[in-house]
Amino acid sequence: MTKGSGAAAAPLPYAVIGAGPSGLAATRALTRRGIAVSGYELNADVGGLWDIDGPRSTMYESAHLISSKTTTQFSEMPMGDDVADYPSHRELKKYFHAYADRFGLREHYRFETEVTRVEPHPDGGWVVWSRSLRASTGGEGEAWTGGDGEASTGGASGSEIGGDGERTERVAGVIIANGTLSEPNIPLLKGDFDGEIFHTSAYKSATVFAGKRVLIIGAGNSGCDIAVDAVHHAESVDMSVRRGYYFVPKYLFGKPADTLNQGKPLPPRIKQAIDSRVLKLFTGDPVKLGFPKPGYKIYESHPIVNSLILHHLGHGDLSIRPDVDHVDGSTVFFRGGGSGSGDGQSRDVTSRDYDTIVLATGYTLHYPFIDPALLQWNGWSPQLYLNIFSPQRDDLFVMGMVEASGLGWQGRYEQAELIASYLEAKTERPADAAAFTAKTRGPLPDLTGGYHYLGLERMSYYVNKDAYRTAVRAAIEELS
Repeated sequence: MTKGSGAAAAPLPYAVIGAGPSGLAATRALTRRGIAVSGYELNADVGGLWDIDGPRSTMYESAHLISSKTTTQFSEMPMGDDVADYPSHRELKKYFHAYADRFGLREHYRFETEVTRVEPHPDGGWVVWSRSLRASTGGEGEAWTGGDGEASTGGASGSEIGGDGERTERVAGVIIANGTLSEPNIPLLKGDFDGEIFHTSAYKSATVFAGKRVLIIGAGNSGCDIAVDAVHHAESVDMSVRRGYYFVPKYLFGKPADTLNQGKPLPPRIKQAIDSRVLKLFTGDPVKLGFPKPGYKIYESHPIVNSLILHHLGHGDLSIRPDVDHVDGSTVFFRGGGSGSGDGQSRDVTSRDYDTIVLATGYTLHYPFIDPALLQWNGWSPQLYLNIFSPQRDDLFVMGMVEASGLGWQGRYEQAELIASYLEAKTERPADAAAFTAKTRGPLPDLTGGYHYLGLERMSYYVNKDAYRTAVRAAIEELS
């Protein structure tokens, strides 16, 4: 490693991997406190998955926020009055570009750069291996330019470029912010299907369904969005589901639904009782439209923010089927029959032919560039203090590995503020930082808010918004 020259080398930067909402939040929070950042982003610009043209974007043409702008936006930069309550991905891409412009965040990033490996350095800090995705310029590799247009070779960070164009950089720590919705969860279907199969991550436009008999396996928010798209183009649309769901309309009483009841949180049992009754008044009973009855209470799994799916079911534009048993040629065989009995388990249809199967089966957490042991994986997800701090290292953090109804990007920014507060305390208030470090190695706090979440992969890092933000804010105060 080369070291910076001069009488006093600048401190090593912290690597931020990703320039989506979580990465931008981390870069903003650190740089506003004067902490140097060296950012890496696979795409050519900021925005993460909200840039539909990005190399790992899972966005589709009809995608909009499922939470309102009011509960999602960064507090220090509200969206304009001219922006819709539920903006499209195009509007959100503009928002992140404006956020990066306002706070000068681009200058801290290498774009079109893939992080291939991160490892602890024997003398402290980390080494980041990366490679440019731009056209090769030969053995010298590529310098990168920040927002001011000046070329950089890493300076005090100790950056080197190898003969194969791979770059290594010495950094003080690593903040992983590459998102949770880029690596598709692909189930194995028993048998061989003659038609087309693809995951929702590959879906862009409903024109692919023109004249097709379509089966969508899974009914999460993306699956329901795509089903609503498909009914306008396909010959037929069915959805295969294993369990029941709660459907939340985007508007209640003429206002975005998630802007209501923003005061002091109600106890879980009371909120569940009230909200389930309100939903029935606005959406009716999904069981009557073919969905199974949920075997759990509302908010014990992530709700589906889409009432249009119920509209199209009521108009006969699509049907609900049970779980898939196996496939053979163009035929899909279901467990226990098809739908239509009112309990989602009609006995009169056991199979149907399809041209296209869409896997709306969610995503898996994906951190391929780091030793899993450093993140203390346990089953589906790492076990981190406040979903941020690794118990193995005091210079390794994960941003955005958290799901909660209503947490928004501001909730992610508060994660970043906590990281920045901790790093600042390590320098200026080491005793406070040491006490907090000890906490990160102890038992994990209960962040459920009293809700009993389902044992699903996505729910393995789910938290209650109010419990989580209270805990993060208390930690920030403790370190300040």
